[in-house]
Amino acid sequence: MAALIDPGDEVLIEQPTYELLTSTLLFLGAALKTFVRDEDNNYALDPAEVRQAITPKTKLIVLTNLHNPSSVLAPDSVLREVGDLARSVGAHVLVDEVYLDAVYTDTPQTSYHLGPEFVVTNSLTKVYGLSGLRCGWILAKPDLARAMWRLNDLFASIPAHPAELLSVVALENLDYIRERGRKVVEADRALLREFLIRQEGISAPRTEFGTTAILRLAEDNVDAFLARLRTAHETSAVPGHFFGLPHHFRIGMGVDSEMFREGLQRINRALATV
Repeated sequence: MAALIDPGDEVLIEQPTYELLTSTLLFLGAALKTFVRDEDNNYALDPAEVRQAITPKTKLIVLTNLHNPSSVLAPDSVLREVGDLARSVGAHVLVDEVYLDAVYTDTPQTSYHLGPEFVVTNSLTKVYGLSGLRCGWILAKPDLARAMWRLNDLFASIPAHPAELLSVVALENLDYIRERGRKVVEADRALLREFLIRQEGISAPRTEFGTTAILRLAEDNVDAFLARLRTAHETSAVPGHFFGLPHHFRIGMGVDSEMFREGLQRINRALATV
């Protein structure tokens, strides 16, 4: 983002969105505008919403795919429409694809291939479960990539060399690492589907992929529920207000299926003790 915009530049960002994307843009002095990914439309990316928000001043459009927090997939046809809108005003489209490889079958190509206006970020942290290595990458045109590289020399000039070496090993074995995680994620997603069928106090879009889910709570006070879940049941979830969704909370999958099963059971017990 620091290489793409200057203070005061207009930036469109999806809503709901990952809070750190918003915080980074505000830190850089961007003039933020949002476009809606509607819960009633299962958080689908709608080019019409982008078209309504975009102006000749827009410099950047920010998306996540899979969507964070809902895990909804935006297909290439929709992303291409957004790219066309960006190109019409000379803007870039930044797509965070850190969850995309959780589409295990017929995994989409990175959106970087859809046009020169696309810039893509990804890492080993989410789908591959290697957050401790702090290894990520950006796909961008050469001049822009070079500008990012020079900024990175300022912000992260001396990475830990053992982590770099381990990251190279991981990158050479991505298929194996992803398949190891796939078994856990698919088991967790099956548990979540069963939970949502049984639980009337919570609703969520039925997504096919991903390691996160955003759940709407029928109970009015989400903060009170999450406090009760944490103090009485020693279980934490991410408050929805981090994504602009005050009546929701986000849960994660893909670490340990027995732990995830237990977490859902504790959510059940917390809901039963209003």
